[in-house]
Amino acid sequence: MDAALSYSSANLSAQSKAIIGQHPGKNAGGLHAKAREAAEEFETVFMTTMLEGMFSGLKTDPPFGGGHSEKVYRSLLVGEYAKEMTRSGGVGIADHVYREILAAQEGASQ
Repeated sequence: MDAALSYSSANLSAQSKAIIGQHPGKNAGGLHAKAREAAEEFETVFMTTMLEGMFSGLKTDPPFGGGHSEKVYRSLLVGEYAKEMTRSGGVGIADHVYREILAAQEGASQ
């Protein structure tokens, strides 16, 4: 999952740079949507990291665990939990990141 997190972080960084680099007068609504999407992706990565720690101590040994398959697919399940938590309001990180992206965008346009 570390590779997925580093990919998501790199992808988020590239999205943020692209958003900041665009002129705010052109399609400002689209820029706000992209900024919101980047902020929510950041919160999802953060929540995934936090939830992985919570699930890391659970045993996957039979008879009640899922064995090797559970170990393989747990990171995917945790990622989906994080996405759903973010979609339903999350913990508020996306709102702060969104405001910072917009502030940086305004600063870059001046």
